[in-house]
Amino acid sequence: HPLDGIRWVLDIGCGPGDITCRVAAACPGARLVGIDGSAAMLAHAPSMVARHGADPGRFTFIHGCLPGAVIPRRPYQLVISTSLLHHLSDPFVLWRAIARAARPGTIVFVADLRRPTSPGEVRRLVERHAAGEPHVLRQDFHNSLRAAYRLDEVGRQLRRAAFDFLRVEAVGDRHLIVHGVIPAP
Repeated sequence: HPLDGIRWVLDIGCGPGDITCRVAAACPGARLVGIDGSAAMLAHAPSMVARHGADPGRFTFIHGCLPGAVIPRRPYQLVISTSLLHHLSDPFVLWRAIARAARPGTIVFVADLRRPTSPGEVRRLVERHAAGEPHVLRQDFHNSLRAAYRLDEVGRQLRRAAFDFLRVEAVGDRHLIVHGVIPAP
């Protein structure tokens, strides 16, 4: 299994720690570092760890905004980020943070929304996936879809960041993933 032997995981933009906890379950021997710019989101992390039944001693949650946030130097074997990219006005903030945290052999996995091709498609996705939600959540989803990057834009970001060895691909009707392993120099 590709996650066997993972000892250190970094979750950039971890929010309340739900994905961090899910990764912890898949990497039972790992220590996990989550970083997020929202203290309000991080305040939920301890209860999220408890809800998942995880050992709180495996987790370190850090409040900090990129690019200035201090990410502890560890031999991270896995660096993940979920739903952060579309929040960044400068996407290279994320790619630089990954470059600083990773080393040869580090697995990188980034998942985010993918911008639809037209305003009509944005409306259709909001109706399909958020029709029963309160207006504020529908509006947030709408705005997030509009702020997201297209596959070609992420591909250009990766080339410019010298991460062209990572693959970017569409998943479902509204997401993209970026994944791969940092190669040896």
